[in-house]
Amino acid sequence: MSAQAPTAPAAPAVGAGPANVALCTAGLALASFMQVLDTTIANVSLPTIAGNLGASSQQATWVITSFAVSTAIALPLTGWLSRRFGEVKLFIWATIAFSIASLLCGIAQSMGMLVVSRALQGFVAGPMYPITQSLLVSIYPREKRGQALALLAMITVVAPIAGPILGGWITDNYSWEWIFLINVPLGVIAAVIVGGQLRHRVEQVEKPKMDYVGLVTLVIGVGCLQLLLDLGNEEDWFASTKIVVLACVAAVALAVFLIWELTDKDPIVDLRLLRHRNFRAGTLAMIVGYAAFFSVALMIPQWLQRDMGYTAIWAGLATAPLGFLPILLAPLLGKFGHKVDMRLLATIAFFVLSMTSFMRSGFNLQVDFAHVAGVQLLMGMGLALFFMPVLQILLSDLDGREVAAGSGLATFLRTLGGSFAASLTTWLWARRTQQHHAGLTEHISLYDPGMQAQVTAMGQGDLQHGAAVLDNMIVHQASQMGFNDIFLLLGWVFLAIIVFVWMAKPPFGAGGGAAAAGGH
Repeated sequence: MSAQAPTAPAAPAVGAGPANVALCTAGLALASFMQVLDTTIANVSLPTIAGNLGASSQQATWVITSFAVSTAIALPLTGWLSRRFGEVKLFIWATIAFSIASLLCGIAQSMGMLVVSRALQGFVAGPMYPITQSLLVSIYPREKRGQALALLAMITVVAPIAGPILGGWITDNYSWEWIFLINVPLGVIAAVIVGGQLRHRVEQVEKPKMDYVGLVTLVIGVGCLQLLLDLGNEEDWFASTKIVVLACVAAVALAVFLIWELTDKDPIVDLRLLRHRNFRAGTLAMIVGYAAFFSVALMIPQWLQRDMGYTAIWAGLATAPLGFLPILLAPLLGKFGHKVDMRLLATIAFFVLSMTSFMRSGFNLQVDFAHVAGVQLLMGMGLALFFMPVLQILLSDLDGREVAAGSGLATFLRTLGGSFAASLTTWLWARRTQQHHAGLTEHISLYDPGMQAQVTAMGQGDLQHGAAVLDNMIVHQASQMGFNDIFLLLGWVFLAIIVFVWMAKPPFGAGGGAAAAGGH
């Protein structure tokens, strides 16, 4: 990962590819799907988990937070770990460790044990996605590499959508423990397949010096930043001493981290990768694009259940069409996508995402299921064209030893972008709802005889009940107006990302250096 490292890192020798590329791809995809799925599968089960383990709903959110914090911390370590142990060993060990951590989650008898097990699960999950991406790039020849990235892009889109639906179904029909226990056989199968297929792969490993200053400042900085983002809303942001302290510690730690990593000879996170034009442009597009997408994915289910009266299952069904087109288009993009300028595909993607956001900014409380699902279906086209081209752009000017590190760094920044977007969106929605509520009630006076008559009629002769009914209507209407405001903003954000895309320059053969290393 260091720019001055004289030896090549983990790289396959010529002819050391898998005996069966399709089977190896299936094993890598299974592990990646399992890992990405676990970022959301527990969300809908939190009330059940909290009830069974005798914890509060606030304590239960640490099941999600502990996973996210640990994953964010582990992601940038991917490059160093792959240099030290080799990509295949790192993949196998991480996947087996993920299965063991999942088993510990499934047998947890207290909230404390579950949170610790989830933290362990998140930490070992960190390297899995970028290493999967790097291995996929290396086992395919250059002309077919787009197909591998298209598959990974499809997993990135579909797994988070499937998570809440699958988690709810397992919890309702079996028990919450099985949302974790199901990973045990899947992880073992994936590790056995990939280990068997790549057992003859020759990798050169190094013994890079451990950058303890970088590691400690990374853990402290990212940990405090993630806690700040997670606790910000409930602690009233910077009105809270806790949030101020977390912000100061995060700022100092991350400042030291950045300065140290840019000047150290052998950094644990190689920020020098940002010197590559396409990696820099693609990573910017990925961070902002994923953050905006994460905001959409967060808001739609909440809006459907809170303001439209949908149940969790129906909310899941209304959002599910988002994954249809990515599944259908992924093989076509993989096969023919390389014939089109990646910047053009990404531009179409962000234009579609922008248009669907503008459509939602015109929603009202009377919009029907078909309309909601239809816009979700259309948005799927944008997502199908988003991840694969942007991934190919950001990997295109990295050499073989930089692919794993670059993928880990980009995924780390994307994860932080999603976390920041979740907190910012929740805060902005609440704030805009309050402002619209104040505006809607400004000219309403229950002392007005005419208004009293209307409110009493709404309460079927009871003025107090009528006032409660009216306030409930205003709350939902204000929430809807806040929803519309945010989607109007997201529409412009998606359009602005197109500028980042066109900062990149062809050619966009993903990981050209990796190809050379692999002998293709």
